[in-house]
Amino acid sequence: MSVDRIHAGWRAPANIVAGTTTRAGGTSELPSEPLWLNQVHGATVLRSDDPAFSGDPPDADAAVSFKANEVIAVRTADCLPVLLCTTAGEEIAAVHCGWRGLAAGILANTVAAMKAQPADLIAWLGPAISQAAYEVGDDVREAFVAADEATAVCFVPNARGRWQADLYGLARLQLATAGVSHIYGGGFCTFTDSDRFFSYRRDRDTGRMVSYIYRR
Repeated sequence: MSVDRIHAGWRAPANIVAGTTTRAGGTSELPSEPLWLNQVHGATVLRSDDPAFSGDPPDADAAVSFKANEVIAVRTADCLPVLLCTTAGEEIAAVHCGWRGLAAGILANTVAAMKAQPADLIAWLGPAISQAAYEVGDDVREAFVAADEATAVCFVPNARGRWQADLYGLARLQLATAGVSHIYGGGFCTFTDSDRFFSYRRDRDTGRMVSYIYRR
């Protein structure tokens, strides 16, 4: 693992390059400027050939690309970045998953927006806040459980009468429900690992990591 970035630990095809920058990293080594999104914690997914990319970054929380050396990326500092590719290495996606986006169906929408069948997709979960550090209220839990009772296992009650939410667990459940069975990553904590990661909950005024993916 390098100092400036974490390379996605998954069984992706050799032509797929993906990972997340750390506090020490940047995007200067990428083959092109990423197609940035104006992330709004929603469930909108855009293809990279959408005319919306011709101006300012469009309001969306996921992008799908088919073009070689076209970099798509999301910025996070506690929210969960999810990168996807096909087993043939022909199609990629980058997803920003805050709790609102997850509850609104951003992962299912991304899988549906890709041409490949879900069984032919591979997912990597990048650095996000861990369950132990992510306290939420009843409203967050109810937003998930009302739509899918199975998500209740991703919320553990704490001594303050609130809940510890598992973003990684929620993403895995939603990807599996959408038909994606090859899921890697998780196990990071942006809140506790201050040497490597920015964290909005920890610092408020902070930078962002960039999770990127492209096809060579």
